Order: sequence, then C-alpha cells, then structure tokens
Amino acid sequence: MEVLLHEDLAALSDLDEQSLLESLSQRFRQDRIYTYIGDILVAINPFKYLPLYEKEVSERYKYHEKTKLPPHIFAVADRAYQSMLGRLATGPRNQCIVISGESGAGKTESTKLLLRQIMELCRANSQLEQQILQVNPLLEAFGNAQTVMNDNSSRFGKYIQLRFHNSSVKGAKINEYLLEKSRVVHQDEGERNFHIFYCMLAGISPDDKDMYGLLDPTQYRWDIVRKWGEKYSEVCNAMDMVGFEEQEKVDMMTILAGILSLGNIMFEPTETDAVRVTDKSMGWLKATAGQFGVQEEELLRSLTCTLSVTRGEAIRRLHNQQQAEDARDSIAKVAYGRVFGWIVRKLFKNFAVNRFEQLCINLANEQLQYFFNHHIFLMEQNEYKEEGIEWESISFKDNKPILDLFLTKPIGILSLLDEQSAFPQASDRDFVDKLNSKFKSSPHYEVVRSHSPLFTVVHYAGKVQYNGLGFLEKNRDTIPASIRSLFINSVTPLLSLLFAATISRTGTLMPRKAKVGTVDHKIFRSPIMVSVSYLQHSLAVLMEKMFVASPHFVRCIKPNGSKLPDQVDNKILRYNGLLETIRIRRDGFSWRPSFKEFAQRHLSILLNVTCVVGVFFSCLSILNTTEIHGWKCGSSRMFFKYWHQEELARLLERLGKAALVIQKGKGHKLAGVLNVLYSQCSFECCVNWGGCVCVSGPFSPPVPLPRRKKPQPQPRSILPTATHLAPVPRPRSKQFEATPFDNLEVHIGLAELVGQVGGEERARERSKKRKNTIRWFKETQARKVVHNGAFPCWFHGMITRRQAEDLMTDKPVGCFLIRVGQSREGYTLTYKGANRCRHFMIEMQSNGKYVILGEDKAHPSLPDLVQHHSQVGIKPFNELLSTPCGQRLFLPPGQSPSLESQRPPVLRRISDRRHRSEAGGGEARGGRRGERGEGEEEEDETDHKSRSFPRLYPSIRLAMREIQQIQQVRGNDEKREEGERMDKWREREM
Repeated sequence: MEVLLHEDLAALSDLDEQSLLESLSQRFRQDRIYTYIGDILVAINPFKYLPLYEKEVSERYKYHEKTKLPPHIFAVADRAYQSMLGRLATGPRNQCIVISGESGAGKTESTKLLLRQIMELCRANSQLEQQILQVNPLLEAFGNAQTVMNDNSSRFGKYIQLRFHNSSVKGAKINEYLLEKSRVVHQDEGERNFHIFYCMLAGISPDDKDMYGLLDPTQYRWDIVRKWGEKYSEVCNAMDMVGFEEQEKVDMMTILAGILSLGNIMFEPTETDAVRVTDKSMGWLKATAGQFGVQEEELLRSLTCTLSVTRGEAIRRLHNQQQAEDARDSIAKVAYGRVFGWIVRKLFKNFAVNRFEQLCINLANEQLQYFFNHHIFLMEQNEYKEEGIEWESISFKDNKPILDLFLTKPIGILSLLDEQSAFPQASDRDFVDKLNSKFKSSPHYEVVRSHSPLFTVVHYAGKVQYNGLGFLEKNRDTIPASIRSLFINSVTPLLSLLFAATISRTGTLMPRKAKVGTVDHKIFRSPIMVSVSYLQHSLAVLMEKMFVASPHFVRCIKPNGSKLPDQVDNKILRYNGLLETIRIRRDGFSWRPSFKEFAQRHLSILLNVTCVVGVFFSCLSILNTTEIHGWKCGSSRMFFKYWHQEELARLLERLGKAALVIQKGKGHKLAGVLNVLYSQCSFECCVNWGGCVCVSGPFSPPVPLPRRKKPQPQPRSILPTATHLAPVPRPRSKQFEATPFDNLEVHIGLAELVGQVGGEERARERSKKRKNTIRWFKETQARKVVHNGAFPCWFHGMITRRQAEDLMTDKPVGCFLIRVGQSREGYTLTYKGANRCRHFMIEMQSNGKYVILGEDKAHPSLPDLVQHHSQVGIKPFNELLSTPCGQRLFLPPGQSPSLESQRPPVLRRISDRRHRSEAGGGEARGGRRGERGEGEEEEDETDHKSRSFPRLYPSIRLAMREIQQIQQVRGNDEKREEGERMDKWREREM
C-alpha cells in the first residue's frame, strides 16, 4: 500500500524497474492515470471515460500549489501559464509543452485538454478562446484517421503557438507537418480514410448531397455508422466558429466530393496501347469536372496523357493504364493536401505495413525524443561538469546515432532517398539495395532478406520494418504542369487559389494570386523540392523554436496493445526509458538559474542586510534567509531541485500579498509589522552587478496617497428644458416608421448631457454613434430579424442596460430580451436570473454568424440563437431562455398582431450580391414548384437566391443523373439475367 501513496516516482525509496512498474500498474488500476517524475508528467491512456475533467476539477487546478493536488494534465497547463507570466520563481519567458508517446497513447486528447485549461486560465471575455478550442475538432476531421493501432490517429504533425499580452491570448498560429496524403487513395487492411469523408456521407442532408453530387455511401465502398453524422454537425459548427464563409464551405465540400468522384474513374486499354475511360465511368468523369469547376475534355486529357515543352515544342505522351491511375491518384492527393493546408493557414506508430509516411512520422518522433534526452540528460549533466558540481553520471539511451542514420549528408537514409528520386529510371528495389550496402554494418539498421523491398530500422522505441514500395514516387510528390494549369483555371475560386499557391521550404501552403490562363513552366523545369526536404526543414525550424523556450514534458503511455480499459501490459510500460528519467529527476538539479537571474528575481526576500558584496554573495544571503536545503552553487549559476522552484514562488507570493495589504493601509497590527520591518531594513538598495549592494542613507516608509473617492451615482433626471436639444433624425421609410429605435427614452441620455461642460460635444458624438448603429441595423440586420412583417417580441431595439433591467423587474426567472448596443455594432442578451439580471454579449462574426460570447455554437440568425438556448442552457449556469419579455410597441403601422401580414421587402446588403449563385439552379427545382403554394414558392425562391451553390451546379446535376441512369440500367440488366437463370433452372428441374 505504501507504493500507492507515491504521486511522484522520484520519491520512491527503492528505485528499480520492479518498483517502478508496480507503482504505475497499481495506480493505473485505481484510475490514477497521472503520475509525476519530478516536473515531468506521465499520462497513461485509460481507454475509457473518467470524471477527471469537469468544470469543478478545472477550477481546482487554477493557480494551485503542485503538492496540494494529485498529478493532472491541468497542473502542467497551469505551471506553464504561470511560468510564462513570471509568477513562479523564474522571470517571464516563452514556454513550450512537448507531448510525446507512441500511436494510441493519448497525445491528441492530452493536447485538447491542455488547450482547454489554458483558455480557462486566460479567459478575457473574448470569442478568440472558443475559436482556438474549435480548431481541434476541425483538424481532427481533416487530419485524423483510423489505423490498426488507434481509432483517432493524427496523420500529421502540428505545432500550436499561442501569443499572449497582459495574461490574455491575443492570437494563435498552427504549423502542420507532413500530412499523409496517400491515405486519400489507399488504405491498408484494417485502416480507413480521413474522418471528413465519412462525416460528409453520413451527415449531409439529402438536398445538400444532391447539390454537391454525392450518392449513397455504398457507391464509394465505405461503411458508414451513425456517429459520423453527429460528427459532421460538429465540424460544420467548428467551421462557423472559426469564421468560414458560406461560399468557402460550399466550395470546399464540393472539392471533397470531387475527390470521391475522381476515385471512381476507371480506365481500360485500347488497341493502340493508349487508355480510355470506361463507359461506366464517364458519368463520374463529368461529375468530377463539374465539382472541380473545369472542362471535362481538359480533365480527361490530363488523365490520359502528359504534355511537356522541349525547345519551344509541345510533346504529348500517351499514358498506359498504370500511368493514368497514378495521375488520377496524384490529383486526389494534391487536391486534398492543399485543402488541408488552406484550412490550417486559415485558422490560425507501428502499423501492419509501414510505408514512407510512417518513416517520416517515426523520424519526427525520434527528433522529439532527442529534444527530451538533450534537455533532461545531456545538457543537464554537461552543466554539472562545467560548473564543478559533484555528480555521478547517469547513463541513458542516446538516440543521436539513429538521427544521424537518417539525416547525415551525403550518405544518410534521406540523402540517399533524394539521390535516387532524382533518377527517373530508379526503382524502390534499387533504393533499398543501396541502403543495404551502406548501412549493413550499422547497429541501428538490419537487412531483410525478401523479394519485397523491405528494411528494418532499430528506433528508440524498438524495431520497425519498412516496406520501401512507393518510396521514390511519394518522395517526388510532384504534379504535371498541365494538371496544375487545369486547376488554376478552375471556375471555383478556392481550387484556383490552392493550385496557384506556392509551397514554402517547410511544406507550408503560401497562397498567392495567379493570372488565369497562364502557368509559369519554369517552375517545372527547375529542381522541385521533395517531401523529405520539407520534413528536414520543418524539423529544423521546429527544434529552433523549442530550444529557445522553457520546456514542460508530458509522456503519454499506451497500457496495452488491444485498446482495452483496465488492462496493463508491463512489457509496454518497461520500454519507455522512465527509470533513467526518474534517477536524474531524483538526484539531479532541474532548475539552474544564473547568479544574476536568481538575484534579480529574489532580491525582495532580503530584509536585514547592510552590505552584500557581489552577486554571488547576494544569492547566498537570499538563500540563507530561507529554509531551503539541498541546493548547490556552481561557478556561474545556482543548482536547485525541481521542488525548490515552487517553495521560492510561495515565499515570493506571501511577501507580495503582505506588501499589497500593507500598501492599502489596512489593520493596526500590519502597520506595526511594517514599522518593525522598516526598522530592520532602513536603507535604500542600489544594485551594481559588477560590484556590491550599497547603503545610501536612512530610509523612511512610504506614506500612502489618499484614496480617491468614488463618484456618487447620479439620480435619474427628468428630461430638462434645455434650449439645445439632440438633433431630430430624418424621416424613415414606412417599414421603419415605428421601430425599436423610436422610444422617447433613448433620447433622455443625450438630452441630459446638454447644458453640462463639454456635454454638447459628447452628445453629438453619442448621437453619431447611434445613427451609425441604426444604419448598420437597417442595412445588414433588419431582414434577419423581421419575420412576417413584425419584430420578434423579445427584440427591444436600442435601449440601455438600466432600461433593460427595469423591464425585467417584475418578470419571472428565465425572462429575456435582446437589445442593440448603443455604441457598437452588435447585440446584448439580458436574462432574468434567480438573484439578478445577467447580460450576455452576442458576437457577430465575420461570416455573419451569431454566437453568445463564451459559447461554442454559432447560429445563422438571432431567432435560431434564441431557439437553441431555449433548449440548451447558457454557460456557466446553464440558464434556459423560457419567457420572452414582449412589447407590442414595435409592430409596423397598419398591422395588427392577429392579422398575418405579407412578407416585408427584403433589405439586402451590397456585399450580398457576391453570395448569389452564379449557377442558378432554377431548372433543378422547377419541377417541384407546382406542388407548393404561391407563398411557399416565393419564400423558396428568395432562399434559393441567397444560398451558396457550387459554381457548376447544373453540370453536377446532369452528371449525377447520368450515373444513376447507368446504374439503373445495370441493375435492370442484372435482374433480367438473374430471371433468365432462374427460368433455365426451372426448365431443367421440370
């Protein structure tokens, strides 16, 4: 039982492999999945739900002391955040959290939990926090897939940067590394394509499937389950939250549908050794051309032949069947990769068969392991030697030779891969043979005797056998100029933008405008950077960023290979290098500040000093006034255990709180303590880092300035009889003669300013803001709020906060209203709570969606927002909108509440014109109009005009009809053949 009490493995009395495994196993069986190794967190994937991440748990880990709460991922987030702000023993500086582990160990979930807690810590009443949190489900849908080892495996690497100012997050940036694009066209047994395709096929409504050109999932040979339909709604909401325009979403989904259609195009050889698209695939060819927004003939030409320019002469080479299929798959991979890169830019593993992508992923993991070893073992022990600290070296498994095996130039694995990729006639077998001849004597490489191009690398985490099939082609990762030119000229702006974009040296998409109809063929004559070159540059940039920040490590561990809860395999736990990590955290000194850095940060601890010579003696004096033991002093820096940092931080915090209370002048006892302290420390310190701390004369305690009196609240005044009144607004149209903006009370605040000093100027400024807000409402919002000729009863126009609360005085709990801001373009929701009224800001996003500040759901209109929160409570108290605070004052003149009025004229924004469909689509819907009433037809027509459609929607519709007709004919033929077989069988039986 004693082992179970150890939440920090560095405190184990008997440090050996058996005690380590026993401690981790027993903690895991009690659902204690988090354990410390000093300041390193070990997280074991439970493969089940645990009540460890609720709101109350999150609150407990805010600004907490590490020793007072159990180990938790939230504690790592809190420590990194406090360190960044300089609230711990170190000064403010950049922080870096490294989450490592094998596939299925829980890295993705740990990342989401860390981000969530950091957003809770820096909450600054901004929608940016929610947008950052919505990035993860979006990236998961487009970048994650099911593998044999993990149902939600990230098939790309990501580096998330958060930028803060005054403790609040002000921006975010995501860098993605090496998306596994080949998964779009090929999946090994037991694996799946990217999640987004299953989400689309399961979640898109029948009307939208018709619009995008999607058929039944069985047409794409995929199994769809219900969970993907729910996931699709989450993805759509995430896109709304982060600011995707409606047309951008339509274009993106249409491109994804085009990738699916492209995969169904099949080829067959002709008598002239060329290839043609099969008759059954012609409909899919037309659908793909429409979805990609290109001409069918040009798409067919790019699939069946290659056009090259030599000495000004165009040469066309016909493809064989394999080359045509490769061109088809190349288009799918490049299109999906660029869509994914665009999404990332817009936002802000052992397997059954290990191919090229897995080698790159394993290399990235090796680089992260090297970063961990360098910080925890190599750099730390080297400093002990340089500073003259007595230390018995701890041996560790150094993976630097494995990195050299990959990265050494010119004879590393990646250099040889680049070399072979430059030869058009080279094969994958040639590449593996070259590896075997170069590295057969290396202890980290093993030759595999097989007819297939196989080789084995002994990684830090164990042996991995790779299949070299396809390495050269995937490394080249090029696309012919004719295909690029085809998509640059697409009528779909998003697809044109993606193929006109350039790729940075790290593989990042860099969109730029291109001239339609022109392609710079010089790009394709010059050497093209290959995939491993992107990877090398990406890893170099990543390491450069990480080495300049203070690291925090989270080591994720998978307890068993079956992905089952409550089961632990000691063999898996044993192979993680934890024993050496525990030793160096127990015996080593993880915090090593310089003399100057330590003295600057902790000089305030000194209370009874007359003269301290030199920075070194300042450090000693500071530490002698504390009760900290076990530290050591080198030649230029101090050496502390990992817990010393928190002890000093607590001491500084106590001093800071005492100083704050004293400064406020509260309490006679504290005033007495103040006199005692200043009698002991009656001097003024001047620090000269080259010399000493000097005494410059007597010093008296500061006298606090008198507190400023708070301004007394002004009583509500009656409209004054002033000679200067607020300007009268000009007459409005009949529709807005009686609106929520015409209450007399809204002019009282302006009139009260008249007659005061500077009041006229302020009144004029407020009146100007009010006019601008009214103009904004009329031009952009009225058509979204007015319904059947009247404003909703919960809409109260431009009233003040006080007026809203007055209206709620005698209303029941749950009563609400929505009002327009007087000085900003936006809305506020006022809610009658149990004890008081609450006011929630409604954010209007750049894509026209509405969201309550702090919520994670975006809505297309205010009525939709009200409807949603009448069923789903508003955070943090889960309050439901139950009773609208109604007013009949705002009914347009000439109408009665009991009479159903005609639909009012729709006020359109000028910018709405670009949202109108260029493709029309009236033919597709014309056949259904006769079934509806006149009012329904008019409403449908208005909605149709304002809705976004694919650019070549009619072409997609015609192609889908052709595919369905072909399938219907095929089905009839199969039924007829089956009937004929049954007739023949009956004749034989008779």
